[in-house]
Amino acid sequence: MIQFIHTADIHFGMENYGKVDPATGIHTRLLDFVTALNACIDTAIKRDVDFFLFCGDAYKTAHPSQTQQRMLVQCFLRLHEANIPVIIIVGNHDHPLSFGKANALDLFGEFPLDAFHVISKPTTIHLQTKHGPINIVGIPWPTRNSISLTQVSSSSSSITDYISQAVVKIIKDHAQKLDPTVPAVLAGHLTVSNGIFSGSEKRAVYGTDPLFMPSQLAIEPFDYVALGHLHRHQNLNAHGTPIVYAGSIERVDFGERKEDKGFCLVSIDKKSNAQYQFIKVPMRPFIQIDATLNGEQEQTEQLIAAIQKYDVTNAIVKILYHLPDGQKDLVDLKAIQQACDAAMDLVGIIPIRTIAPRTKRLQSMNVSMDTRSLLDTYFDTKTELKNRKEILLDKTMALLDEEVDKG
Repeated sequence: MIQFIHTADIHFGMENYGKVDPATGIHTRLLDFVTALNACIDTAIKRDVDFFLFCGDAYKTAHPSQTQQRMLVQCFLRLHEANIPVIIIVGNHDHPLSFGKANALDLFGEFPLDAFHVISKPTTIHLQTKHGPINIVGIPWPTRNSISLTQVSSSSSSITDYISQAVVKIIKDHAQKLDPTVPAVLAGHLTVSNGIFSGSEKRAVYGTDPLFMPSQLAIEPFDYVALGHLHRHQNLNAHGTPIVYAGSIERVDFGERKEDKGFCLVSIDKKSNAQYQFIKVPMRPFIQIDATLNGEQEQTEQLIAAIQKYDVTNAIVKILYHLPDGQKDLVDLKAIQQACDAAMDLVGIIPIRTIAPRTKRLQSMNVSMDTRSLLDTYFDTKTELKNRKEILLDKTMALLDEEVDKG
């Protein structure tokens, strides 16, 4: 039985919430992601797995800080010290997308160690593990630089289609060269057509990703397809060869607040039967409080009562409150901040008002009407002014006459 860890989308540098930790000088969200990654590594060491497979997006950008790089190296060196090989697939966030420039993970390939295998171009690795051989076909995020692009076109969509077709051919070519009696894994940082996006990913331009059908990936002799890129953990082929996104190891934004995060512990036996277990990691709570205020009770008290229904301790909190129609916003923001004092970060206290529909201009009003007729018609449309219409008309006309006399 060969066992390995499948994880992806570490995203060190995702610091859209949180603050600097006064004890270390490091951003609290970076510490959260390090804690999650170390939970994956703890399981790898405890289970003495045969290898650790990381399917891309180690950083938020292709230009990580020295601190982010140091912390990732520290984590991965724990695997080296435990004699666990590390297979690293380059993701879109790791790639500078410029010809000749090193990607953010090339550093691991320069270490004078046999434990690290960095896949920046489509490659097959024949790995001899403690429990037998396994073949790993690695497909990094497909770009014009990583795929030999011979087609010249001004259309971005046709280039994307060409890249997809080229990658499918590459996968088939690598698969045909494998020994079918040896367990095999296809590992990539790719977008599968029936994959579900989550959180901030929904705002991405979906059409720019090269797309792949499940049937193009779950081919013989692959026993398991390990993927990175989509942040939601999911198996896209439940009744066949598993096509699995491990998902991101920590929540990136409030769109992911209801999702569990973790990694996969995968087992492949001698008969090439693959099974996996999704294991959750420690996660920072993301709490979004939605409160609808009524017009009878004091607004701040209502909002504090809504907050007290949640345990906001060490959580990242966002508050949305819906104001009654026609009422002013009287919420005491300082009192709300004090009510969330135990939270790690209060990212927003956001009022939501119902937008009143615009009143359509009456067809009976036109530029040829005199001032008094226009005002008379206008006041008829305002129910709150109807009872005082004659008084308002007289006073308005008196003011206009006064201005004319002054002129």
